[in-house]
Formats: sequence, structure tokens, C-alpha cells
Amino acid sequence: MREIIFDTETTGFDPQSGDRMVEIGCIEMIDRIETGRTFHCYYNPERPMPKAAENVHGLSDVFLSDKMLFAAGAEELLAFLGDAKLVAHNAQFDFNFLNAELVLCGYQPISRFRMVDTLAIAKSKHPGAKLSLDALCSRYGIDRSHRVKHGALLDAELLTQLYIELTGGRQIGLGLAEDRNDSAAMASARPVLRQPERKIFIEPRAHAADADELARHAMFIQGIENALWREI
Repeated sequence: MREIIFDTETTGFDPQSGDRMVEIGCIEMIDRIETGRTFHCYYNPERPMPKAAENVHGLSDVFLSDKMLFAAGAEELLAFLGDAKLVAHNAQFDFNFLNAELVLCGYQPISRFRMVDTLAIAKSKHPGAKLSLDALCSRYGIDRSHRVKHGALLDAELLTQLYIELTGGRQIGLGLAEDRNDSAAMASARPVLRQPERKIFIEPRAHAADADELARHAMFIQGIENALWREI
């Protein structure tokens, strides 16, 4: 199964109010194994970068001024994405911006049926906990010491590790790394059968009531008032 883990950086929070995507970073995984193929691009948003957004990702107007427009690289991005599932943290946010950019330059939006949201997965596994990418990396022991500011490709790399942990860890795919010769040898090896344990049967003990017990029981029955069986 092919999946793309991706992240975006933007000028703000809402593409409907004019905010634009300025960076995207994508990492390809097949059967939960990173292939080494990535896609990373910066885009000129054709609008000023708000200071609050620049403080988050460090992408200034000067840095972005000579970068391509999204429309110029949309086809290359879509070719990389293909028909894979798209994994993002708070995926609704990233899908909103990606689809807004695609629509602006005449492409069809990507179906949200392809969306996998690691925030939703984390929320179901850790209700009430902090669920930011930083907090979840700390919870799962993922090294983020090199993350000074947000960056789309860097965050996608961290998210790839987090996604694997959230969905079962590396052990799910360990069988893929087995040596074929070792696997064949194990399959052909003679199984070791355990001898069944010998069961020990205990002689049944006497359990019939003696004469004294029967007499006391009869007296007890006689002492019950308004017994239902006497009305039959």
C-alpha cells in the first residue's frame, strides 16, 4: 500500500480569506516502509507574509520572492501524490490549503476519502492528552531536537515516525525484513512436539447422606409453613 505523509506551511489559517500555501513536504511510504522518495517545494504566495506566520516557519517575503508560483509546479506535485492515501496531522487544515491552491489554478480538489488524520488517531488513543506534533513526539520518544522552527519536510519526517508508532509500531512490518533463506529453513524444520501432560484422576468420594442427615432434613422440611408443595 502506497501512502504519502505530508505537511504544509502557510501565510495564515484560512485559505477562504486569502491565505496561501508557501511550502509543502511529502514523504513516500510503501507497506509502511519509507522508500526514500520525497517531494519538497516552496511557493511564492503573491501576498505579504504576516509577521506571526513568519515567526512560526521563518519564511520571509524576501526568501519567497523568487520561488515559483503554485500553478507552475502543480502538475509535478499531483504526479508525485498519485492516488495514494494522504496522511497529515490535523489533516483538515492541510487539505483545505492544498485543495484551495489546486482549485485556484484549475485542477479538481483531492477527495477527502484519501485523507488520514493522525490527530484524530492520536485523540482516540490518548483522550485528554496534549496532541500537538511536539507533544506526541515526546510521548513516543521521537527525537525532534533539530526542529527549531516549523518546516514542511522536517515535520513530514517527524510525522512519518509518529504515524508508524500510532498505527502499531515497526513490529508490524518486521516480517518484511526477514531473510528469505532463513524463512525457508524455518518452514522446513521439523516441529518440536510437546508430550501431553498425564492427567491424574482422583477417586470419587462418598457423597450420599447418612440416616441422621436424612432425619434432620425431614424435620426441616416439616417446619416450613405454607409450603407450596403441600397445596398440590
